[in-house]
Amino acid sequence: MAASELYTKFARVWIPDPEEVWKSAELLKDYKPGDKILLLHLEDGRDLEYRLDPKTKELPHLRNPDILVGENDLTALSYLHEPAVLHNLRVRFIDSKLIYTYCGIVLVAINPYEQLPIYGEDIINAYSGQNMGDMDPHIFAVAEEAYKQMARDERNQSIIVSGESGAGKTVSAKYAMRYFATVSGSASEANVEEKVLASNPIMESIGNAKTTRNDNSSRFGKYIEIGFDKRHRIIGANMRTYLLEKSRVVFQAEEERNYHIFYQLCASAKLPEFKMLRLGDANNFHYTKQGGSPVIEGVDDAKEMAQTRQACTLLGISESYQMGIFRILAAILHLGNVGFMSRDSDSCTIPPKHEPLSIFCDLMAVDFEEMCHWLCHRKLATAAETYIKPISKLQATNARDALAKHIYAKLFNWIVDHVNQVLHSAVKQHSFIGVLDIYGFETFEINSFEQFCINYANEKLQQQFNMHVFKLEQEEYMKEQIPWTLIDFYDNQPCINLIESKLGILDLLDEECKMPKGTDDTWAQKLYNTHLNKCALFEKPRLSNKAFIIQHFADKVEYQCEGFLEKNKDTVFEEQIKVLKSSKFKMLPELFQDDEKAISPSSATSSGRTLLTRTPAKPTKGRPGQAAKEHKKTVGHQFRNSLHLLMETLNATTPHYVRCIKPNDFKFPFTFDEKRAVQQLRACGVLETIRISAAGFPSRWTYQEFFSRYRVLMKQKDVLSERKQTCKNVLEKLIQDKDKYQFGKTKIFFRAGQVAYLEKLRADKLRAACIRIQKTIRGWLLRKKFLRMCKAAITVQRYVRGHQARCYAKFLRRTKAATIIQKYWRMYVIRRRYKIWRTATIVLQSYLRGYLARNRYRKILREHKAVIIQKWVRGWLARTYYKRSMHAIIYLQCCFRRMMAKRELKKLKIEARSVERYKKLHIGMENKIMQLQRKVDEQNKDYKCLMEKLTNLEGIYNSETEKLRSDLERLQLSEEEAKIATGRVLSLQEEIAKLRKDLEQTQCEKKSIEECADRYKQETEQLVSNLKEENTLLKQEKEALNHLIMEQAKEMTETMEKKLIEETKQLELDLNDERLRYQNLLNEFSRLEERYDDLKEEMTLMVNVPKPGHKRTDSTHSSNESEYTFSSEIAETEDIPSRTEEPSEKKVPLDMSLFLKLQKRVTELEQEKQLMQDELDRKEEQVLRSKAKEEERPQIRGAELEYESLKRQELESENKKLKNELNELRKALSEKSAPEVTAPGAPAYRVLMEQLTSVSEELDVRKEEVLILRSQLVSQKEAIQPKDDKNTMTDSTILLEDVQKMKDKGEIAQAYIGLKETNRSSAMDGHELNEDGELLLVYEGLKQANRLLESQLQSQKRSHENEAEALRGEIQSLKEENNRQQQLLAQNLQLPPEARIEASLQHEITRLTNENLDLMEQLEKQDKTVRKLKKQLKVFAKKIGELEVGQMENISPGQIIDEPIRPVNIPRKEKDFQGMLEYKKEDEQKLVKNLILELKPRGVAVNLIPGLPAYILFMCVRHADYLNDDQKVRSLLTSTINSIKKVLKKRGDDFETVSFWLSNTCRFLHCLKQYSGEEGFMKHNTSRQNEHCLTNFDLAEYRQVLSDLAIQIYQQLVRVLENILQPMIVSGMLEHETIQGVSGVKPTGLRKRTSSIADEGTYTLDSILRQLNSFHSVMCQHGMDPELIKQVVKQMFYIVGAVTLNNLLLRKDMCSWSKGMQIRYNVSQLEEWLRDKNLMNSGAKETLEPLIQAAQLLQVKKKTDDDAEAICSMCNALTTAQIVKVLNLYTPVNEFEERVSVSFIRTIQMRLRDRKDSPQLLMDAKHIFPVTFPFNPSSLALETIQIPASLGLGFISRV
Repeated sequence: MAASELYTKFARVWIPDPEEVWKSAELLKDYKPGDKILLLHLEDGRDLEYRLDPKTKELPHLRNPDILVGENDLTALSYLHEPAVLHNLRVRFIDSKLIYTYCGIVLVAINPYEQLPIYGEDIINAYSGQNMGDMDPHIFAVAEEAYKQMARDERNQSIIVSGESGAGKTVSAKYAMRYFATVSGSASEANVEEKVLASNPIMESIGNAKTTRNDNSSRFGKYIEIGFDKRHRIIGANMRTYLLEKSRVVFQAEEERNYHIFYQLCASAKLPEFKMLRLGDANNFHYTKQGGSPVIEGVDDAKEMAQTRQACTLLGISESYQMGIFRILAAILHLGNVGFMSRDSDSCTIPPKHEPLSIFCDLMAVDFEEMCHWLCHRKLATAAETYIKPISKLQATNARDALAKHIYAKLFNWIVDHVNQVLHSAVKQHSFIGVLDIYGFETFEINSFEQFCINYANEKLQQQFNMHVFKLEQEEYMKEQIPWTLIDFYDNQPCINLIESKLGILDLLDEECKMPKGTDDTWAQKLYNTHLNKCALFEKPRLSNKAFIIQHFADKVEYQCEGFLEKNKDTVFEEQIKVLKSSKFKMLPELFQDDEKAISPSSATSSGRTLLTRTPAKPTKGRPGQAAKEHKKTVGHQFRNSLHLLMETLNATTPHYVRCIKPNDFKFPFTFDEKRAVQQLRACGVLETIRISAAGFPSRWTYQEFFSRYRVLMKQKDVLSERKQTCKNVLEKLIQDKDKYQFGKTKIFFRAGQVAYLEKLRADKLRAACIRIQKTIRGWLLRKKFLRMCKAAITVQRYVRGHQARCYAKFLRRTKAATIIQKYWRMYVIRRRYKIWRTATIVLQSYLRGYLARNRYRKILREHKAVIIQKWVRGWLARTYYKRSMHAIIYLQCCFRRMMAKRELKKLKIEARSVERYKKLHIGMENKIMQLQRKVDEQNKDYKCLMEKLTNLEGIYNSETEKLRSDLERLQLSEEEAKIATGRVLSLQEEIAKLRKDLEQTQCEKKSIEECADRYKQETEQLVSNLKEENTLLKQEKEALNHLIMEQAKEMTETMEKKLIEETKQLELDLNDERLRYQNLLNEFSRLEERYDDLKEEMTLMVNVPKPGHKRTDSTHSSNESEYTFSSEIAETEDIPSRTEEPSEKKVPLDMSLFLKLQKRVTELEQEKQLMQDELDRKEEQVLRSKAKEEERPQIRGAELEYESLKRQELESENKKLKNELNELRKALSEKSAPEVTAPGAPAYRVLMEQLTSVSEELDVRKEEVLILRSQLVSQKEAIQPKDDKNTMTDSTILLEDVQKMKDKGEIAQAYIGLKETNRSSAMDGHELNEDGELLLVYEGLKQANRLLESQLQSQKRSHENEAEALRGEIQSLKEENNRQQQLLAQNLQLPPEARIEASLQHEITRLTNENLDLMEQLEKQDKTVRKLKKQLKVFAKKIGELEVGQMENISPGQIIDEPIRPVNIPRKEKDFQGMLEYKKEDEQKLVKNLILELKPRGVAVNLIPGLPAYILFMCVRHADYLNDDQKVRSLLTSTINSIKKVLKKRGDDFETVSFWLSNTCRFLHCLKQYSGEEGFMKHNTSRQNEHCLTNFDLAEYRQVLSDLAIQIYQQLVRVLENILQPMIVSGMLEHETIQGVSGVKPTGLRKRTSSIADEGTYTLDSILRQLNSFHSVMCQHGMDPELIKQVVKQMFYIVGAVTLNNLLLRKDMCSWSKGMQIRYNVSQLEEWLRDKNLMNSGAKETLEPLIQAAQLLQVKKKTDDDAEAICSMCNALTTAQIVKVLNLYTPVNEFEERVSVSFIRTIQMRLRDRKDSPQLLMDAKHIFPVTFPFNPSSLALETIQIPASLGLGFISRV
């Protein structure tokens, strides 16, 4: 349809307005083509006649429908124009408090001037991994898009942040860098962002200054590259700076300041270390006082200086370098105070010993005379010779300022280079994301070279932006196969050519700088001649020949030519730089190492901003000619080159744009100035993006979205199975002009305004349907109401008529009675009234006559006094007239005399002019005369002033005197009158006194008579009343006491109940908190344990290198390993610090002491890993050497076969000797049964320690015997095999090496016996040994023994050194603790008394808590030691009992070999099965493998009884307990726990596996409790089950280990189900329309959201319910405890509710009435699922309460105060921030809905201000509720359990 057809009555339009930029209006009648006037109605109630432009006849812009206002993306608006953009931004910013808005690919950020809680880590996690269009606009969304594209496309990214000063560019860049540091997952490298932020204070101090627009304005641009490695983790950063405003160093405008660092130095001048700088107040220096505003309100420069110094320290700048920087800055300030004296017009000089210059030279360590000379002279070099020429005062001043700016720029450059060195990383950079923080388009009243460069840079950036937008549009059209027509968009290439092309402005400027006599005027003329009337973008001002105008993309800017040449040259005198280079101050020459190319011998001043680049690490080498050419580079040339490099960098990356807008110039929070906003929107290219989008097809819909939205416009016959064809058919009917839309592959493209037209048709159709429905319903309701009213009216009439008849009869009776009463009453009233009137008349007459008499007296008195006053007044008037006349006469005389004096003065001046030659000869005399004349004039003026003051004082004195005289006379008259009146009064008083006395006597007599009459009566009445009162009081007291007793009893009962309930709740909360903390620690421990296992596996792979020869094993290895594993499993709290941690998404809070221990242990493990790596390398070398040796000689070692068989004999012989000692121990233990028996210091404990000492001594003796006998064996072997002497010696060497490797004494003894038995047969048959030969061999053996003892001694020495080192560490920690205590004490002393007491109490509590924890750890260690010793005693007792049976004292070695002793097992014959399973020790690994490692959960869950593995394991434990085999129990339990951990580590992402082992672990734990023998667990057992209880071992510790393991499995189960549910929740709960047609799809912009229409592959609510059913069925099949299932379901529902609510709070399009209905329906489906599964009492429904209340909040009325009260009472599970956020985000989908007003939101905030809740906006979706495992005994009898053959456990037998 035509655009003019939309201008109908009630259509809303935008008209220009000088104040509000654009104003909304409404058409009062339809527009017809040809109309010249539009009748409009404004929003303020006024009517307006709007005249159309007769030339263009353009109609005003149409306003978008209300449902499109406040959109996230401006391109989603149907009408794309400037007023629509401005209004949308204003509504989002003011009404919704949303500062971010998309405009296509641009993020528009408006500075709120207020801290907002939208940048926390929870918000970062919410945006991480999300598509850019799926969430509300945010800087994190742009950062996530850049990070995702970098990782996905392997292409570098750039984020271009631009805007005016104070718009928030730096803050936006900082938040982007924080996001990268958080999501990159590199915890170790995240400090790069901290380093960049740490550089902010110093960069702000040296690069920021106060301007009229911003108190902290950045006066330079910067580009920060954040480097990433191949795993996309931050590894480093680099900063590039642009256009430092050097001119600010020497000049500041009014109300502005120099750079902050100068004022910080002046504020800190009194510090001791700064006294050498000789600084003072900022107003004492020329460079800091020009702006007249040295102080910023609310900023303490001294504190800022401390932060700057701290930042320097963090950046690695040493104290010496810091003082060097401050010396240079102070020297610049003193240089600005250097003054020059003119000798003549062409030369100047500096006064001798000039203090500022002297201080400057002292600080810079340069020669005073040399610097003084070159500040006043310059060197001119010609072809033949060099001249030194003096310069004028003005030139010297300019040269001084140029030097100051040059020094400051070099210092700035040096600091930037140092920051880059700190941020540089040695790791190779794989990719980077650049953040460009650069100034926006600038235009002021006076624009110079700085604004020209800034606007030139913005032209280049705008061109790159336009091309990128155009490219994206073209790609979208080509992707959808839409016919591409060239969109006419603004190309600013002509403007760029005007600036940078050949003979452009910069080219002509550089050429003019090369001219010897080039000036700004000649350059301006060249510009006019070259470009005026030839380039449309170049203009000349009408009234100026020293300015030019350029038409930029944003606006026309007029530049003043003055100063362009000087600022472009930017040079200083070479001789001054040479003086500085010769300085003895080491830091100063460093600043000028690369200064040659910036120095020109010509005299010029430097001004403006200059480009700063990083100093290269190595100077480039080139030809001398090239260096000379480098000297001539101007600022414009350098800036153009650097800008080209920046554009190349940006073009090589994928750009992302952030445009920062400054809403007002006064920094008011959430205040929007339309004029300033439009100006910035035009300048930053946002409107250009809108224009490009509007030129094509800005509105884009998928076919499914279009069908869903506009289904109401279709008839049933129009709906086809194919959506695309259906949409085509409908559009052809609705929109006749086919150019208004295009059909793509997946989308429909609409021209601007067509969506609004379709929305109008849809709204009209819905409105007509609503009217029809309303008509029918209202008719039915009114008919029903009418019938009800008729029936009610008849009934009412019947009752009313009867009532009226009764009332009438009653009225007649009352009327008659009233007539009689009135008759008598009227008579009484009239008689009483007559008496009152008569009495009143008499009284009035008496008072009136007295009043008239008094008035006559007063009148006579007033007339007498008036005569007196007239007399005195007339006299005063006469005197006043006389004085005024005299004053006028004197004034006339003065005027006449002054006139005569002036005439005389003129004559004198005429005479003075005639003697001009005489004045030239006596200039000094004339000056003195003039000075004397001035002094005389000043003295005359002073004299006149004094005379005037004297005259005034005299007049005042005279007037005061007259006034006092008149007052005195008046007082005298009044005194006389008072005396006369006093006499009269006295006489009257005497008469009155007599009358009073008579009256008093009469009254006294009367009173005495009355008192006597009344006294008796009163006494009688009072007696009666007193008795009645006492009786009443007694009754009241009795009732009050009874009532009080009842109330007190009731209150006490209620108070006790409340206290009991509160204490119970508090205890439950404390228990849950403690349980949560413990389980978090357990979770952390599991992570550390996994990391430790990974490290252990890595170390095992590194250490396990294959070695030659037969591998020797120790039979005690398995038992030792199991003991170690047992101890590691039991002492979990001790082993926590011995593991390292993998970075994870979820970070649980830990105690600081635990955290420090973990850090220390991680460091130790790293060192241990390095040592093991070195050991591995050393062993590899040994292996290579041994391989080389083995190639030369054969291996002749054969002692391994006999070694295993003879170990037992040694054990038997050793155990036989220990038998008696153990019997003594048994007796000692049996004598005392108290728990203190085995405590340290007890008798049994001492006996045990003595026996252990004796055993160690015995082992030492045996060790020596082993060495001696080994030497004998070697000699025997030599005697038997004399021919193989060489091989024998080799064998002995190898054996000695093995001995050295044996660390345990028992191993040495066993090796000795094995070797002795191996060589016994050969020794029997050998020849007799030679005595001398034996002695020699014994000597050699003793030498080897000595070496072995020496190695052991060294190992002991190392252990002692380690212990000493540990003690030193403890001493150091105690010292640190002492220092910390002293610091805390010092801090507490500085606090006020109340805070000091509180701090001391807090510290004491912390100290006692830590001591308590340490003591608990020690106690646990001692308990474990006691338990371990007990178990060792049991093991020894058992072994001794076994050895007594087969012990033989006198048996030959040959018999031992032929008939080895084997342990005798006596089988028990049981009639019935005892519920135990027997297995052999060597089958343990096989049992664990078949039952745990290789078990398939699905098969077990389907075919077998639930928890079968747990029952089997427990029955095995029962048998080991029955045998009293401590080692077997320990080994089995440890292997079981470790195997379960291995399975979960291997298949931890499989829900079935984790659920299966959680169920079996809990069942195993319940079995250990049920059959533990404790009464609390046995009460649910049968008698048969009680017989199966454990008899020998207390496994309470293992129950705790299993409980901890179950907690870890539960947490892993929660993580698994969270990962499965996470992708489904948002799509199923929010995006999918479960109730079809309720919420239509709104138009979307370029950032398309995830479609809410159910397509293939998308998740729905049914998907979530199916997944929940799957989880529930799996857990039930595995036999999980019902209470545990409830806890899992509660956790699942919490995750669903938290994720849904978090996304709702971050998505504006989801906050609508219809979406609230969808959410409530989805929640009801979840509740129905709970009811079906009988889980309503699990607490899962309560976790959805915040989501339910949020959905209700979307649906309730939001208008009146009552609605606000209802909302506050309803939303008790939501925080205040969440309620306000939902109300701000509420967006109508249809025109029938209304937005929430700002006043209503403020009402809500006022009502909720007293609510104390968390300020956090989002819920913690990672929170895990603490889990409990209630005891659930099994009714299954153990003896009835059958082992299926499918498990492969045939080696197990039932007992």
